[in-house]
Amino acid sequence: MTATPPQPCTPFAPCAHRRSPSPRPGPLNASPPAHAGRDGRHVTQETVGGAAPETRGDSAPETVGSAAPYTCSDPAERGAEGPELTGHTLLGHTAGPRPDRGPGRDATTRTPAPARSPRTAANPTRSVPPAATGHQLTPAGAGTPLPAPRRSGRRGRPSPARDALALLAIPLVAALVLPAAFAGGGTRRWFGGRAEGQRAEAQAAKDAAAAAFYELDTAQRDLRISIETIAAVDDSPAAGRAVADFEAFGRRIDEVSHRYIAAVDAQDLDRADLEASAASRARAELTAAKDELTRVKQELDRFAAGLGPLLGKAETRLARLAPAVERARQALRAAGDALDGVRSLGLKADDLAARLAALAPELTKLNQGAGQHGVEGTLERAERVAREAEAVRSQAERLPERAAEIDHRLASLRTRAQALTTRAGQVSPVLSELRRRFAAACWQDLQQVPEQAAETVRQAESKLKEAQAARDAQRWPDATSQLSTVRALLNTTDEAVSAAGDRLRRLNAVQKDPQQEIERARFAIRDAQRLAMSGRTTPDPRHAGPLDESVARLDRAIATLEGRHPDYWHFLTETEAVRQAAARVVAQIRQERGAGH
Repeated sequence: MTATPPQPCTPFAPCAHRRSPSPRPGPLNASPPAHAGRDGRHVTQETVGGAAPETRGDSAPETVGSAAPYTCSDPAERGAEGPELTGHTLLGHTAGPRPDRGPGRDATTRTPAPARSPRTAANPTRSVPPAATGHQLTPAGAGTPLPAPRRSGRRGRPSPARDALALLAIPLVAALVLPAAFAGGGTRRWFGGRAEGQRAEAQAAKDAAAAAFYELDTAQRDLRISIETIAAVDDSPAAGRAVADFEAFGRRIDEVSHRYIAAVDAQDLDRADLEASAASRARAELTAAKDELTRVKQELDRFAAGLGPLLGKAETRLARLAPAVERARQALRAAGDALDGVRSLGLKADDLAARLAALAPELTKLNQGAGQHGVEGTLERAERVAREAEAVRSQAERLPERAAEIDHRLASLRTRAQALTTRAGQVSPVLSELRRRFAAACWQDLQQVPEQAAETVRQAESKLKEAQAARDAQRWPDATSQLSTVRALLNTTDEAVSAAGDRLRRLNAVQKDPQQEIERARFAIRDAQRLAMSGRTTPDPRHAGPLDESVARLDRAIATLEGRHPDYWHFLTETEAVRQAAARVVAQIRQERGAGH
């Protein structure tokens, strides 16, 4: 019988070489020996009647009376397709590479087949001619054909659609699993179950506690600013109690903050092997810490609301502080600018510059603020600095005018000194006339006027020279002081020189008509008497006594005019004294009546 030539094998369909005749029955209790295939894999065979396997050429071993593995008879075809394909045995099958899985998969050993029916056992030999299979079979015994392995139906047949669906499902599963795997820093489990739920709750409690801690810290810092303001401005007992209560709040806030930090550090919620019990315990501790932080925050808010009156009072004082300090700084700046302007004109202002430099320490204290020196002290310092700086600025701005004024005064006083020198030379003729016409008592006190006038004028001229030197050196205070001295000396000289001429004039008038002076004195006395008796039947002794004494004194003065050489100067002084006494009584009466006596 002619054998059909072998057909080439394909990867997805079994070739004709794999077909085999029906298996022949054998003993069910035979143990299949393990043989190594050509590609190094172990295959299992069953022997019938204990016959030893027979090998032929380079093919796999075969057993006598049992199903031997079938191989492709074309070596080239075997080499192209990969490892050798083995067929099924009688009660099992050899585990070789399946055609639909390629040469890289390991072979598996199938379990023995169940017992055959009597029909199969009665017909143990079922030959298949070589032409049907396309293989050259070598029988184990004479005239005994080799049984073909059993087929497993569609189970080992490849399915392209199923493989494609499997490949498409892999990216979808990866997309669902990988984000969860890398959540939480890449250390959490993909499927945490109850532990992951507890972790999420603990993390939420941790976030809520952190928010409460931040709110409490912010409220404490804001309230500390208010307390410092009150302490700096107000020194009342209420302010002291507020400061003490805030310090107590600070200690309590430190305690709850420490408990919150301890609760946060107790568990690492990002740990991969975090247990559900640990996460639940952390959640409870963090929730308790958050509740305590919130409660302290509410109490702190109520305490801050009670500080409204004290804070308002402190802010009112602080509202005065800032403008006062700013005014002081502006005054210092203006004084400095004024000094710069004066120096640009070529004038010196060393004394003003020294006074301005003395205010520098005060400015430093103002910059340090009320927190260090107190609000009241800072206010007083700011007002003093502003006042002194304003004086420096004013004097600096007036310095050009002051220089011109000094120059004018120097010239004026120099001219006056020269005029007094001339007038002092005229005193001697006046004294000569007084000596000639009136008694010695009328001119005795004027004898030294010419000499005193000349000496005073010399002193004034010397001081003028010193003042000019101070002006040239731009020592403005010294120049001003010297000019004041010169003026006082010239005033004294002027009065002395004028006294001589004035006395001669008055003596001439009283000598000519003394009755005029008498009437002036009596008029003053009568005016005082009418005022003393106004609204009264009897005068007040306090008023009547001085007025009666003035009348008597006037009568005595009139009596001195009798004789050959009367003392007219004594008469004039007595009438003047009478008028002054009457004027004093009038002023006293008016003062008493104005006060309601």
